[in-house]
Amino acid sequence: MTAGGPAMAAAPAQALPEAGPRPAASSAMIWSALAVVYLVWGSTYLFIRIVIEADIPPMLGMATRFLLAATLLAAFLALRSGVRRLRVTARELLGAGVVGLLLLAFGNGAVAVAEKTVPSGLAALLIAAVPLWLMLLRVGGGERPRPLTWLGVLIGFGGAALLAASSGDTSAKPISVAILVLGTISWAAGSRFSPRLGLPKDPLVATLYEMAIGGSVMVLLGVLSGEPARLHLSEVEPKGWIALAYLVVFGSLLAYSAYSYLLANAPISLIGTYAYVNPVVAVFLGWLILSEPITGRILIGGAIVVLGVALVVSAERRRTV
Repeated sequence: MTAGGPAMAAAPAQALPEAGPRPAASSAMIWSALAVVYLVWGSTYLFIRIVIEADIPPMLGMATRFLLAATLLAAFLALRSGVRRLRVTARELLGAGVVGLLLLAFGNGAVAVAEKTVPSGLAALLIAAVPLWLMLLRVGGGERPRPLTWLGVLIGFGGAALLAASSGDTSAKPISVAILVLGTISWAAGSRFSPRLGLPKDPLVATLYEMAIGGSVMVLLGVLSGEPARLHLSEVEPKGWIALAYLVVFGSLLAYSAYSYLLANAPISLIGTYAYVNPVVAVFLGWLILSEPITGRILIGGAIVVLGVALVVSAERRRTV
């Protein structure tokens, strides 16, 4: 979810002129964006955990991440194309605000809060259920999935339940797991409805306002939860600042921009496949760098979730052929 190569960072901007019809997205651009989301977002779970362990409060830490990224992106776009490129209508600003709330403030914020006790690998495996929530949202909108899709949803949520039960094998607290699940629902809702919210036509501009608004709300949530009193800059370990810088540059500027581009140009069923790769990357890095435990129940539950997601995406692909 989180819920960030160099070629992808420039590709959307080149493909989006200020005026006139938008050219169709090429397969190469879509798959390049997917590769970024697959790999970079898989690593962000690890870096979020490092930020939290370095005594940076979760909401203020993630707010800093997105507000810095928004500022850098605004400066880049203004220098490249002029300030006019940043202009949006009131409706576009409202749409970007809603997406920023659902994906960042409530979605990514929940991940950061939960990772105070939930290992990064387990968090990524639970978030792998996002495509299943997306399917249920589609059902709520009147769609009628195929039987294979329903089988995948049932299998996937069975795996998610096993993962939630596996939290007892780690330091994860039940309330943290519950917050994480609510965050996945918020992320799925934002992903599902973003194409209907009248976002800015330029995905990079949309990303800018989503990060700015989402980050601002995170500051408010952090203040309301008393985080400023727990923030002591002199006590933050250097690894925390390094991890935060990684999240700003790669997790936000690069991968979130790529995700916004995909939401505007690729089928949601294809976008949801990032849930296959992110957990594998996150579990491996969490085990390798932070020595996070990988129990048999976690491996089995994760494999079941990925199987369920695979069935859902496979069924939906056949449906659209």
